[in-house]
Amino acid sequence: MLFIAGVTQGTKEILYQAAVFVCGRCGRYGRYQVYMTYMCLSLFFIPILKWNKKYYVRTTCCQTVYELDPEVGKRLLRGEEVEITESDLTLRQDGNGNPWTGSDASHRHKVCPSCGFETVEDFSYCPQCGKPL
Repeated sequence: MLFIAGVTQGTKEILYQAAVFVCGRCGRYGRYQVYMTYMCLSLFFIPILKWNKKYYVRTTCCQTVYELDPEVGKRLLRGEEVEITESDLTLRQDGNGNPWTGSDASHRHKVCPSCGFETVEDFSYCPQCGKPL
């Protein structure tokens, strides 16, 4: 008797309809994209068992990735209407559009990409050259 089995890694997008928010990382408007990753055992190409499920959120503005609280992820997967709060998220990967540098909020500063001017204030435009930060 011949059995064809395999273990693969999978990703599933979870539909999440929420209002637009102002991103705390890049300061732009964005939305959350929620997805689940898992390991899967397949027998004859039919998924039999899923384990190691993790839920992630990616922002559409700067592509920052957060790990989502598993309980909130399970509720979203069941189709419940859930509001994702900052306390449900754990930063896993900083996004590509983040003008902030430094890991601690008290040491954050913005650096102008045009002239290199540094400021701790939350300006949208550089006070030195006037270009957007």
